[in-house]
Formats: sequence, structure tokens, C-alpha cells
Amino acid sequence: MKIAVEGCAHGELDKIYETIDMLEKKNNIKIDMLLICGDFQSVRNPADLNCMAVPPKYRTMNSFYKYYSGEKLAPVLTIFIGGNHEASNYLSELPYGGWVCPNIFYMGYANVINVAGVRIAGLSGIYKARDYLRGHYESPPYNESSKKSVYHIRNLDVFRLKQLQNPVDICLSHDWPTGVYNYGNKEELLRWKPFFREEMKTNKLGSQPAEELLRKLKPSYWFSAHLHCKFSAIIPHDDQLRPETKFLALDKCLPRRSFLQVVDIESKSDKVQIEYDAEWLSILRSTDHLLSVSNKANYMPGQGSEERWDFRPSDEEIQFVKKLLNTDFSVPENFSVTAPTYNSEQQSPSDFVLKTYINPQTEVFCKNLNIMDPLDVILNKSRESFSISDFCATDTDMSYQSSNPEEISMDEDDDDVPSEVSKTDMDIEPSDDFIIDRVGSRSDSSSSDDFVIDKSGSQYEVLETDDFFIDKVGSLNNDVQNDFSRNATSSPNLCSTPISKIEHRPKPTEVIAFPEIREENICIENNVANDEPSPSFKKFKRRNYDLYKSEDGTI
Repeated sequence: MKIAVEGCAHGELDKIYETIDMLEKKNNIKIDMLLICGDFQSVRNPADLNCMAVPPKYRTMNSFYKYYSGEKLAPVLTIFIGGNHEASNYLSELPYGGWVCPNIFYMGYANVINVAGVRIAGLSGIYKARDYLRGHYESPPYNESSKKSVYHIRNLDVFRLKQLQNPVDICLSHDWPTGVYNYGNKEELLRWKPFFREEMKTNKLGSQPAEELLRKLKPSYWFSAHLHCKFSAIIPHDDQLRPETKFLALDKCLPRRSFLQVVDIESKSDKVQIEYDAEWLSILRSTDHLLSVSNKANYMPGQGSEERWDFRPSDEEIQFVKKLLNTDFSVPENFSVTAPTYNSEQQSPSDFVLKTYINPQTEVFCKNLNIMDPLDVILNKSRESFSISDFCATDTDMSYQSSNPEEISMDEDDDDVPSEVSKTDMDIEPSDDFIIDRVGSRSDSSSSDDFVIDKSGSQYEVLETDDFFIDKVGSLNNDVQNDFSRNATSSPNLCSTPISKIEHRPKPTEVIAFPEIREENICIENNVANDEPSPSFKKFKRRNYDLYKSEDGTI
């Protein structure tokens, strides 16, 4: 099964699908599924633009509305998580996930699904310490504060993901787990993004809750975006069954940027369709009473509390869920239009008024599992919203103790970058048009076949030197070299099949790296520090300030 992974989409669906089509034709392959790591921007009509946390000049319709209205159909099954630049009013209709249009599935606040046997977990949003303990209290229409806080992750969703016991193949998050930069080529990353250095020193580059999930779940792959650069790493775990996680972060969809990667995973099933996960549904049911729609602190139960604090599903709970669904875990293709569709040739933006909708998909899902819809609770107050803030969590790894800046800008100079991706920008030479990098199968740490590393120095040629490589000992400290174990076999339970048969398929768990889709021609002078003393954060051009400043006015 060939899975395309995209960094930040920023609403550029047409360009992403055109790129996939080009790669398929150039390389005689078939992409079975597309994963997008946030900033999807599911804007249905001009009214949705008012719910995106971006300055007015960045509020553009882009192309999603064509897929929502049925004018276009996504050519490949697409699954995405939310980021920090989203049409949050639409996504709030689907807190547990659902179809935003035919063939494009949103994973909700947090979710676990199965696609042809590949188990995928996702966490939407970014980490902000001050909102982490709160409930999902936001609802449209948003004010300027809630427009930002609505996409901040909450401890309930992380707590639920921590209850998983069965192996996870792929995890998606928008911001990076903290510390992953210690297991890749950190110096190369700092060469392009020197303003990361201070955040790395204080362990604030990324999301601590995501790091806790990385250490707890130990997935085979972890894909992220948000920081608008490509970076790969292999994170070791002290676990023989799940010895390591292959981490990959990708850029945003722009010409000559590394925004797309294709991963080939061994298959189990011929059906490339989304299925619910029994363990996850059991967790949703058993933790439904922990849901809060209050903006006050909502602590999760911990050891020592008088109520249940361990929600790892029992066999009886899983069997009960199977009985509820009659053992049919297929996600129904029940997309329905809620907000009015948009036709740019026939309608004016002033024709649309922002309204709030209860999505029929969520109604059916909540009814089947007998759980609450946060948006319905807020709007109708029809059911009681539970909060257990009287209890104190005592787990030593509670995520709310972490801190992190809301966002770090990765834009070098967006206004100077062409907005269109031309065929010339994406052209691939017939030979050496992609590189196969072995994933997790290295028996010798001196091997030059590193994970997801383009060894191309330009768009058109492949260099023999390892000009961009994985630090094989995980950091500059050689003492950690023995922590790596290369005796493990390929990752378990990675499965699926391509839609069409492909001759000479690469071996399972290989990664196809396309050097033509990479960040190039970066303005080096933007990365050179000024002679004058400067703060630890990046110095922004004035036109980018509003987009990347945090709620308290700092960058």
C-alpha cells in the first residue's frame, strides 16, 4: 500500500492532487491513500473564512469548496487532522471525525481508525499550556480569543489516546513531539532554521503531550507538519515488539519545497476503506463522562482517586461495542451538506451568513455509542456536561505541566514565493527520479541508507555524498549509541494492498523520496543572525507579524 503524506495543506487541494497524479504517471505507481498533517482549511463558503485564525489578507477560498459542493471528487482517499489555521466552525461539527466531503475524512479532536489493516491514530490542533486543561467550550461564532483557543489540544483527548494498548502503525500530529530533533540531523536543521536553537535548549520546540504519546504508543511511524520544513528521525524505544518510531515532518505545499512523501507499507487487506477501531470506541464510551464544555480546568482522574482512572478497555467492553455495531466497523459514507455551497461565478461573499449546524454524521455516531456531542451540549444544553475538576491527577507524566510557544513561523518570505505550482517546477528526470531509503531495516549503524533522506543536492541531480543524513546515535552524545537496537524485524501489523497491481513493487516499509519536491533556494541571508543582540525568536518581516503572533502579542 502506497501512502502519500502531506505536510501543511493550506487549502491547496488541487495542487496536491495534481502533484500526486504527476508522481503516479512519472513513476508508474498508484497512490492508495493521502494523509494530511493539518492546516487543511475546509472552507465551504465565504462565511467560513471568518472562523479561520488568519489575517484578512490570507482569507481565501482556495479549492476545497469545489469538493464540498460536488463539483470535484477527491481522486484518492484522503484523511487529515486539524492544525492551527482551519475553518474551525466546520470541524467543530465533527468532534469524533467524519466526512467533510466525499472521499475526504477528518479525524476529529482525536481518533483511531483502520484503513486496510493499517491502524492510524491522530491528534488535531497544537499545544498551548493555558488551554490544555480546559473543556471544549468554544462554539461559533468565535471571538478573536476563541478563534485561536478552539484549535488548542485538550488533556481529555490526550488522556484517551494514552489508554490504547494495541500497537499503532501511524500517528499524525500537527506540531512535532518535543525532543524528536535529538534523533535526527539537528545541526542540518539548525543550519536552515537557526531560530530553533533557543527553543531546543529549553525543550520547548514542539508539543510535550505529543512526546508523551510518542513514548507511550511507540508507533511505527509518526508524521507531523507545522514548522514548515522537512525533518526525519528514528526514535528508539526500550521495547522489543516496538523498537523504534520513524518520524517525518514535511513542509507546506509550495514550489520546490519538501511537502510530499510516499511511504510503501506491507498490506493485509484488499479493501482500502476506513473502519472504526473497537478499542478506541470502547475508550470513547467509558470516558464520555469526562467530557467538559467549560472553560475551567478539567482534570483527568489519576491513581489514588476514588473513581476509575484506568480506562484501558476490558474484553467485555470491547465485545459490547462489537455488539452495538453488529461487528460491522465500516465507516458509513454518509456525508451530507450542512452549510450552503458556494459558486464563485454566481454568488457574492455577502450572500453568506455564518450559522452553526449539528452534523447528521455526528448525531448518528453519538446515538450509536450513547455519547455526547460537545457542540450539541453547548448549543442546546440538552444534556448535562460533566466535569471532574474536584479530582487531582497524580500521574507523574501529566502533560499540563509542559509549556510551549503557540507557534513558530517557518516562512522565509511567503509573498516572494510563486503561488502556482507549474509542471516545470515539478518535472522529474526519467532516471534517478526518486530514491528508495530503507526504513528501520538497518542491521549496521554505518549503513548509508537512512530513513526518508533525500540525497539530492538540487532538483535535477542526485549526489553521492551524504549531504543530509540521520545522526545514527540519536544526538551528538556518543553515549547513547548503545541505546539503539537494530535487531528488530520489520514493524508488526503494517498492512494493506494497492488498488491496482504494480510490477516490481519495492519491499515493504520502504520510503519513496521524491527529490523534486523539496525546499530549495532558501534565502540564506534570512538565516544569518544580526550583529545586534536579538531575542531568541525569529525576527519577522512586518507583513508576517500578524499571522504568527500569539494571543498575548508575542511572536
